Amino acid sequence: MTIDFFSTPEEYQIDSLKKSALVVLENYKISVKSIEMINYENNATFKVTAIDEANYAFRISINSPRSKANIEAEVAWVKFLNNSHLVKTARPISNKQESYITTFFHQEIGRDLNCVVYSWLDGVDVGYDPTPTQLQALGAAMANMHNLSVDFVLPDNSQTPTFNDPFWGSPDLLRGKESQLSVEHKKLVVDAFDEITRRTNDLFEKNKSQLIHADLHGWNLKWDLGQLSVFDFDDCGIGLPIQDIATALYYLDTPDQERALLEGYKSVKPLPKYEEKDLEMLLMHRRLLLLNYLYETLNAEHAKMLPNYLEETIRRVKVFLEI
Repeated sequence: MTIDFFSTPEEYQIDSLKKSALVVLENYKISVKSIEMINYENNATFKVTAIDEANYAFRISINSPRSKANIEAEVAWVKFLNNSHLVKTARPISNKQESYITTFFHQEIGRDLNCVVYSWLDGVDVGYDPTPTQLQALGAAMANMHNLSVDFVLPDNSQTPTFNDPFWGSPDLLRGKESQLSVEHKKLVVDAFDEITRRTNDLFEKNKSQLIHADLHGWNLKWDLGQLSVFDFDDCGIGLPIQDIATALYYLDTPDQERALLEGYKSVKPLPKYEEKDLEMLLMHRRLLLLNYLYETLNAEHAKMLPNYLEETIRRVKVFLEI
């Protein structure tokens, strides 16, 4: 990857990717009227409005470690859910070659980038402060996805990470030679991951793994006319339902919010069996995965969060290890 591109002003990066997006969209049966950036993180996501006023979400994977085979799995899973009518999702849109992934070479970044197009989801992002009603809907949607994934079979051309890997398919930037942690902090993180790995392997031995979303939080949810939609499935992989639940709980602030989520889940199916120490471990794991992301990301805004996030993470690691 050519780092120089990501050192340029963000406006320049977005303009460059926008020009590429317009070229790529010529491969689709979409007559573009307008295009605007709506999210710029691991992916560059644009809202595309066609001449017929139909809207689409166009995504370029720029910093994501996900391979083309991973995206094939994501698309197949979303199509399956969309056809079930039990979980509202966007609909994948194929290109003129009837493929759901379009790959192009971005000269300034210096590598191939994968693109997908989805139908547009109306509504507003649930965001940082979901209501009890929204959380109940999320719990129910999660439970429905867990029921549906039991019988879902990945296509031959697809692949997903398995979430007994401590870094869920991302590079390990915390424990190895590339780690920027101090000696003291690195030892604490290594000890935490040793405990997390041991307990996670135990959970996988005792429970059947299946496809999970793995990133269910308010910014991956839309709310429209009292109905919840789920999107951003590009972190999906083979894991355990309790990992999905723990990830969603990580982003909540109050016991009432947690209760609403779990009540929504139980309205569809019983909660998976787990011990409180398992949930605490999974919450700690999520925190460390996000710390690893902050060392990996080329997103300048996110990188600025690192010092404060690291300080709080080390405090929590000490509590987790009872130091």
